[in-house]
Formats: sequence, structure tokens, C-alpha cells
Amino acid sequence: MLEIEKEYARSLVKQMTLEEKAGLCSGATCWDLKAINRLGLESVCVMDGPHGLRKQVGSTDNLGIGVSKPAVCFPTASALACSFDRNLLYEVAKSIGEECIAEGVSGLLGPGINMKRSPLCGRNFEYFSEDPFLAGELAVAFIQGAESTGTATSLKHFAVNNQEKRRMTVNAMIDERTLRELYLRAFERAVKKGKPSTVMCSYNKVNGIYASENEYLLTKILREEWGFEGVTISDWGAVHDRVMGVKAGLDLEMPSSNGANDKKIVEAVRSGRLSERKLDETATRITNFILKSLKNTNDTFCDYEKHHILAVKASRESMVLLKNENEILPLKKSDRIAIIGEFAMNPRIQGAGSSKINPIRVDTPLECIKQSGISYLYAQGYRLSSETSEDISLLAEAVATAKKMDKVLLFAGLPEGKESEGFDRETMELPAIQNKIIEEVSKVNKNVIVVLIGGAPVSLPWKEQVQGIMLAYLGGEGMGQAITELLMGTDSPCGKLAETWPIAVTDTPCADTFPGTGHLAVYDEGIYIGYRFYEKKHTRVQFPFGYGLSYTTFHYRDISVMLENGKIKIHFIITNTGAIRAGHSVLIFIKNAKCNTHRPERELRDFVKVFLEPGESEKIECIIDESNLGYYDVQTKSFVTPAGEYEVQIVGDKAKVEASTTVFLKHQNENQNKDQNKNQNQEQNKDISESSTDVSYYDTLIETEQGCKRKSFEALMGKKIYHETTTLKPYTTDHTLEDVQKTWTAKLLIMFAKHMIKRETKKEKEQMGMMLATIMEMPLYALAMSSGGMISEAMMNGLVMMMNGNYFKGICLIFKKE
Repeated sequence: MLEIEKEYARSLVKQMTLEEKAGLCSGATCWDLKAINRLGLESVCVMDGPHGLRKQVGSTDNLGIGVSKPAVCFPTASALACSFDRNLLYEVAKSIGEECIAEGVSGLLGPGINMKRSPLCGRNFEYFSEDPFLAGELAVAFIQGAESTGTATSLKHFAVNNQEKRRMTVNAMIDERTLRELYLRAFERAVKKGKPSTVMCSYNKVNGIYASENEYLLTKILREEWGFEGVTISDWGAVHDRVMGVKAGLDLEMPSSNGANDKKIVEAVRSGRLSERKLDETATRITNFILKSLKNTNDTFCDYEKHHILAVKASRESMVLLKNENEILPLKKSDRIAIIGEFAMNPRIQGAGSSKINPIRVDTPLECIKQSGISYLYAQGYRLSSETSEDISLLAEAVATAKKMDKVLLFAGLPEGKESEGFDRETMELPAIQNKIIEEVSKVNKNVIVVLIGGAPVSLPWKEQVQGIMLAYLGGEGMGQAITELLMGTDSPCGKLAETWPIAVTDTPCADTFPGTGHLAVYDEGIYIGYRFYEKKHTRVQFPFGYGLSYTTFHYRDISVMLENGKIKIHFIITNTGAIRAGHSVLIFIKNAKCNTHRPERELRDFVKVFLEPGESEKIECIIDESNLGYYDVQTKSFVTPAGEYEVQIVGDKAKVEASTTVFLKHQNENQNKDQNKNQNQEQNKDISESSTDVSYYDTLIETEQGCKRKSFEALMGKKIYHETTTLKPYTTDHTLEDVQKTWTAKLLIMFAKHMIKRETKKEKEQMGMMLATIMEMPLYALAMSSGGMISEAMMNGLVMMMNGNYFKGICLIFKKE
């Protein structure tokens, strides 16, 4: 932030009372920050995203249930990442930022860049990738696009938030190297390069300490190491101990705690437990954020039609052609098509939960295909409202329709009730009725093309029975038009997978530990997730990271590499050798040099998107900083790049290496000034390696069975890990409704909660599962804070007393006047 702005913010804070400063540290409502009118400090609001604006009207909630104003719904992050297009992400975010400004919204709660540790995470649709470089680069583009309009962004969820099960209480146990190399790397790139206005902490604990009061993450790493100057904000209801949070570096608690935590801050300052200077720093950052936001809340014209056209483009460039046997696609105008599946008429365009947008309009695949003029018949095939049951008449109709036509477009995917914020999937399977329809239709028509809809990988038991597979992911409101344009050949598919599609859950790196037991999630797979794991273990997959087909072909030539001032400069020429204009993502992997340290076989180090006419060529230059090829060394507490020969791989369609060359890097210290390291000569004469404990752990991780891996991980962490640490009785407010559900007090609370959920989700029945999971796994202290004043902290303490059998004291506390 500019020094003059900081100074003005400080001058306002000096005029504030202690109570006013404490009050600034929490929201006024679910979405609004507090105003201090006597100082001219107005209230500003932040709202959910990240693939569109969800501005709520009327009654508010943070779970996507309440009514929100219409906005353009862009593809979710899992789809957009497949575009591998920084410019596209910039334009999408810029458009969302324009809608925020038009609606008087100061901040957009996104992007989300948590790693895809397991394909079962219910919120994976909201995250970009399993690769930290890709996630970080796309986040940078998104942040810069949105903030170019004056809209603040909130980078989330910091950190190690990779599951929905028990997300508010789970303790993520992770070693330092894995934390730095995988789970913080994307955040680091986004913070340093993108410069978001805010960073949002996650709900969970990291190595035993809640993220909302984790000084190591919030201050030492985020501010002192990475230079972040913005506001840190809690996820909604993530605050555990407010005073500890302020000490640790958490600036803003959201939503409002109805003054309860403000009072605790005031009491802590007066008692000397919290430095007023620390509070002043926090209040200054929030004040500066408000002042900056007030400059950008003027009404402005917003071209929603232009944004819708961009939504179609974004969806089109993000779809991935997974299979195209015998060039069954694109369709011909003369083809007679059977369109099967309710998703064709009622597509699922986005995920469920806090990111759910009220779209301006929705282009349905069925209507768009109809408008293309091709001959078709439609059969519903299955009911999304009862996907677990088999409707014989619908199945028979689908088979009969398929028999009559030349080709079949069969729309399948995950219904909203199977994939959502708030809970994780239990399997990778599609609903059984959908699998059966695909199998039965394939028996009567060999020309079946499956259009897949969903936010994450699914098992495809019928993959060899169909001719074509088009992956649409959750493509936003323009998905129907985008699907039609690709199927009809108006454009060529150009998306590539931003995550690996494994064959089965049992093949995944954390199959034994996801989502954990009790309140413990152990990240003992270490640095090996996604393609890093599958390539190291030589495990077969359905489709690898970076896979994607096109209607055209590309040729690479004249690859060259040179070193210059610590930069690796890569040049090559790519030519469209086919007959159709197409986009193409070029992925640059670098195969790591051999060293004494366990490392992935290769890692993504850059990517570029080009659009070429038939016969057109383009010269590409990629520049990679030599320091970015390193791994995190726990002894020196820094990233180091071993000397040796590195292979530069140019990867095209089918995740195939199209061209490669090598480059030899000297030891990093050989390129540094001697004065920077007194022990330089000694360091150059020894191999860079991990501690013996680290080496032992990675040896067992790759080469031995689970039991040995567990012992080595415990040695690495220096403590016993694999045992349930949650003691239920006596119950405290740290326990969840799920923990205490057998007590009659909790049973009454659960009955009341279910009644409220049923009432609130009348129009959104698919959201019921998400709401119930959230309530059941919410700590009791958070349940009170999120109740909007219905349950005070004292009342909750009384209820907990009753759960522990102290009925009289509990009742007295509940009805005691505060």
C-alpha cells in the first residue's frame, strides 16, 4: 500500500476509541464491514465468488441458500484451469470485477487455490489444480484482472484446506517440505506476483494450531517472508480464539460476532494480554482497506451481454476432448442424432454451496443443438431428482431412441447432491442408472459420444464401449452454446486436463488417509500428489495431467535452450498442420536432475496458449528462473536447485512429449557472490540433500508398505501421529454436533437444525445435504457465533453443561441475564 494512504489510515486510527478499534476487527453483518461515521469511515461490503458475483438480497447466509442478484455465471475453477490461458482468466475476473463495482461490492471472495490432494474433495470444482505452479499462475491472472477494476480479491483458503469432511475442526498433519513445496507454493506465487488485497484463512488446524490463530502462517510466512501488506480475513465462522487470532495476525473476523469477540479484544488490551500497538496495526490495515474500497464503489455501466459472450468463450476453451475414435467428432450436418439424458435439458453449470450464482441466463445444450439445425430426437433417460433409482420406462425409451439414429449424444455426470461444499464424495462413481444407460445404449448403437458434466474426476467403466468423450466440467451459463459449437465443429476443443484422472480411488496417493480418522488428517504421502505420484509410482491412470485432444494437429521444431543470468530461455516454433483454426496449450515440463534428494520425475514449469490458423506458425519463448527448479531444503530453510543435467520437455496433445533438449545447471552457490555466503566453498563440495530422516521417509514412501511409511513419517514429524487424539467427554464448545449427537440436549438441537434447514432449502433441495453436513460438523462455539444472536456464548456454555449431565447449572446459565 502507498505510504501516504497508510499514514492517513494511521491518523484515523489514532482518533478511534479502544472500542472502535476492536469493533473494526469484525463484520457489522454477514457481508458488511463496520462504519465509524464520526470519522467519515463508511461501511463497505464483500461478497462470495469466485466464478461470478453472489450478492445476496434480503435475508443473508454464507452457504449459498439465500436469494442473490442475477450475475453472469462463468465456468468454475476446475473448468477454467483446463484452458491453461492466463489472458482468459484475466478477462473473466475483470468482468466479475466490473459486476462487483456496478453492484457496489468492494471485495470478491476468491480465487480459491487449494491443491487437489484427492479427487473426492467435495469442493474441488472451486479449485484450479493438483499442480502449484499452474494454480499460482492462474490465480495471479485472476487477481490482477479483478483488481484492475478496483475490486479487491480474497485469496483462499490459507492453508492446507483440502477436504470438506470435518473442515472446521480437522488437524492437518504435514511435514515442512511438503507444506512449502506443494501447499504454500501457489499461495506464495499469487501473493508475491498477484498482490491480492486480502488473504482468507481456512477453518482447519495445521499441525495442531488453527489457521485463524497460526502466527507461523499469518505473520512469519505471509507477511515477513512474502511481504504481504493487505488484510487477512477469516473464513466465515473460522475464528476459534479471537484474541489469539489478533496476536497471530488475523485482522478481520467475518461474519459479525454480535460484539462478543469485540468485547474480548477490549478486555485483553485492558488486562495487558494483548498489546494495543498490535491492535492499532490491525485496525490500520482494515481502515486502509475500507478507504481504498470507498474509491471504487460508484455505480458504473456493466455490459452483461458482453460478459455472457465471454462466458461462452471461457467454457468453450476449457472443455477437454478425452476420446475421439474414428473421428466421430465433429458431427456432420447430415447426421441424425439421439440426444439422451436430463442434463441436456437441465444442465448443471456450477457447484453447490457458497459460490452458487444466480445466473443471468442459461444456454441449455438441448436448445442450442436444436438451433444448430441438425436432425435429432430427445429422450430423458434418467431423472436427476432420483438418480439412485432405475426408471425402466425411461431406460427403454432411451434405448429405442438410440436405435433409430446415426449417432448418440449422451449427457451424463454428477448431480448436485453428489458433489458440494460441505461434504466429500465417498466414491468416484457416477450414479448407477447413468452407467447402465450408457452401457445399454452402446449395445444398440456403436456411435455413442458421452458429454460429461461435473466438477471432478469420475470412474468411466464404459470408456472402451463409447467412441467419443467430451468433458464439459461445470461450464457456467454459456456451457450449452459452447458444447454445441465444439460438437458441430464451429471451433476445435483446446482444453487440457489440469488434474489427473485416476482409474480408482484406491490408486490415489492418499487413499489410506483421506479424509482421515476422527479429527486428524495425515499428509503422509508427502510431496507426491497428482501426476508427481502417478509418474513416480508408474501407476496407470484413466487420463494423465495435461491430456486433451484437438480436431487438428500441431508440429514442433527448432527447439533451443540457453542460460543467461540465472534464466533458462527456451525457444521453439509451433505450426498448425491441420485444416481448422484452433487453440493449443503448450506445457513445459522439466525433468529433474539426478541427486541424493527424492524428487518428482518432472514438474510443470511453464505453459503458453496459442491460437493458430491452418498452416500458421508461431515462435514461442519461455523464460524460467533457475531458482524455480529447486526443492525446499528443511536444513537451510530455503529452496535450493541441485547441479546437474535437466531435460526440458515440450508437451502437446495426449500429454505426449513432442520435443525435448537438455540443459546443465551449475550448483546454485556457484552463481552467487562469494560475500553472500562465507561457507560457499564448503557447500559446493557436498551434495545438497535432505536430512537422513527425510531420506528414510521418502524411501519408505516409494518402495515399501503402509506400515513402514507410517513409522518413517512419525520419525520425520518427531511425534506419534496415527492415533485418535479427540477425547469426547467432558464435552466442550470445541466439539461438534456430530461429536455430541447421542446426548438428548444435542438431539433437540439437531431436530431444530433439521427443521430450519428444511424450511430454508424448500427451493434448493439439493443444498440440504450440504447444509446438514455443515451444521453437524460445526464446532459448538462457531454454531453460537454463526447463529445471528439466537444463541449467545453463555447459552451455548449452558447447553454444553447439560450435555455433560450438569442440567441445573446449565439451565441457570442459559437463562442468566447478561
